[in-house]
Amino acid sequence: MPQTPPARSPRQAVVAALVVKALLVLGTIAGLAFAGSAAPMALADPGPVVRWGLPVVRGITDLATAVAIGALALAVFATENGSWQLRRLLNLAGISASVWAVAGSVTTVMTYLSVTGTGISAARSFGDGLWLFVTGINLGQNLALNVLAAAVVAVLSFAVTRIIPTLFVAAIAFIGLVPLAISGHAAGTQGHSMAVNSLGLHLVAVSVWVGGLVAAVTIRSKDQAANLTVARRYSSLALFAYIVVAVSGIGSATVRLSSVAELATPYGQLVLAKSAILVVVGFMGAFYRRRLLPKTGLANGFWKLVGLELGLMGLAMGLGAALSHTAPPLRNVDLSNPTPAQILTGEKLPPELTMERWVTAFKPDLIWLLVAGLGITLYLLGVWRLSRRGDRWSIPRTISWVSGMLLLAWITSGSMNVYEEYLFSVHMIAHMMLTMAVPLLLVPGAPVTLISRAVAKRTDDSWGVREWVLWAVHTPYAKFVANPLIAALNFASSLVVFYYTPLFSFATRNHIGHEWMIVHFVITGYLFVQALVGIDPGPKPINYPVRLIILLGTLTFHALFGLSLMMGDGLLLADWFGAMGRTWGQPPLIDQQNGGAIAWGIGEFPAAFLTLMVSVQWANSDAREARRKDRASDRTGGADLAAYNQLLAKMAASRDAAETRRDSEFERREQIYDTDAVGDRGPEADKAGDR
Repeated sequence: MPQTPPARSPRQAVVAALVVKALLVLGTIAGLAFAGSAAPMALADPGPVVRWGLPVVRGITDLATAVAIGALALAVFATENGSWQLRRLLNLAGISASVWAVAGSVTTVMTYLSVTGTGISAARSFGDGLWLFVTGINLGQNLALNVLAAAVVAVLSFAVTRIIPTLFVAAIAFIGLVPLAISGHAAGTQGHSMAVNSLGLHLVAVSVWVGGLVAAVTIRSKDQAANLTVARRYSSLALFAYIVVAVSGIGSATVRLSSVAELATPYGQLVLAKSAILVVVGFMGAFYRRRLLPKTGLANGFWKLVGLELGLMGLAMGLGAALSHTAPPLRNVDLSNPTPAQILTGEKLPPELTMERWVTAFKPDLIWLLVAGLGITLYLLGVWRLSRRGDRWSIPRTISWVSGMLLLAWITSGSMNVYEEYLFSVHMIAHMMLTMAVPLLLVPGAPVTLISRAVAKRTDDSWGVREWVLWAVHTPYAKFVANPLIAALNFASSLVVFYYTPLFSFATRNHIGHEWMIVHFVITGYLFVQALVGIDPGPKPINYPVRLIILLGTLTFHALFGLSLMMGDGLLLADWFGAMGRTWGQPPLIDQQNGGAIAWGIGEFPAAFLTLMVSVQWANSDAREARRKDRASDRTGGADLAAYNQLLAKMAASRDAAETRRDSEFERREQIYDTDAVGDRGPEADKAGDR
């Protein structure tokens, strides 16, 4: 990309943003009017300004958030260090994040007015109530955290100048979406985890998709080659974002609409309208990705299509803002006498866990279903790229990776995800499989090696998937945590740290904690297995005897942990597992003791297989070393063997010479002894001898 100042003015981006904002407001007002969501409330009505203004301001907040995140994502993935494109995108992110912070603050105040049904007042009681809302109420706290994240992103966007710091700013921006995902309708919906995951994924994907397109328009210049490069890189991001938008949208609609008939309700019709717009936009994106970019490049028709796409995106975001303030269809849910399980988890107690339920029970986790699906798809795409250019990739490695991803999907969305909240033993099975079985299948797949071979290296100073992955695995932090001793320590100590600290309660009661638990278990297990049998780049490998010693030590620690649970008479999280009101299965304490047996017994099977893998690699390493020496000998015509034999001959000759000298010295000393003995006989002995 050129490092000269841009030829076009950024006014085009301003016009694009204004068009999107105008259509967003129009879509919001139309959606509210159609669904009747802005009608006066029977009790504690906040007034028309709040009823109509809150969704509009929320939509503006969402748009500003999307542009900030999209600009940062495009800066990380599509621009060069020190380029004017990077500087402009960072400025766009800073301005958008500032709008995000201001609009988010207004959203927070108006949400407080909507919840309390009060009006703005200069009285001290109003300020005290607002302060209590943002510090002591979950909804207010989440909105305040979102505003705080926006402010941090705004400041840092104006401060950083390089791609790597930009990545961390983008990470903060993405984290800022989490409070929004766990609040609102998603927080109080039956099927809480599905709703939160769907909303979170939707927010992330829409931000990258919509905001990235605005950002691409912002760095448009007269350099058609640079524009084409940016467009192609954005198109790759948009493709994955669109897939996530589609999947998360379906998941969200499934949670809130229990039947097809409910699509006829105002809420359902808004869902259909928004979905139709997104389908049209998706076809437009596919059209310019497959037809316009390869054939015509960035002709005028392309930019007209982009403008139309931005307008439709703004309209869809407006309908989404209206949807967020429209109540879904009411369901006949009896909450007059909730069960203990409903009070604790928000869900009814599932039926007794039987062999059939082990296979058929299903509770999808969209995050990990997408991870598994994209992991398999992208891996197979990399293998296909290698085969297309004539390179080979191991079939067993491919099978191992696909199997690991499928196992991950089953653990996180199958029967274990259904029952782990109610049975400690099932939770322990999921834990052991996540930290031992899944990494044991994923590590032999060597994903980093595949990426380095299948993904083309960029020729400019920008960073793509290959560059970011290789950078990540070679950072000082990655080398530290991937060190075999550190990886083994994390792997072994995680059991005690997790189950005997408040982390266990956090991961059990909180959805975010549950997702963190999965990430932690998979990563710690992956690093441990990678240190023992992995072939991907990493720290300097240790010798095989030390690997077996480390493995034996971790197995011993696992056994001791399992024994502590088996012999313990105190129930962990008694106010959770002991208060579920189960009438089936083992009592909670017996179930916990069974979980200890699982940690000891079932965990030994992957460990035994891992021991076998280390032993086989050890034997193969010795065999390879022997073959290497044989090939070296063949290349030199046996010169190395001759030199070795010559060395042995010299050593033998030296040893013989030393022995000869030692014998000669011994004989000389014997002669001296004999001579001295004769001389000591004296005159009398000489006379006797004469006689």
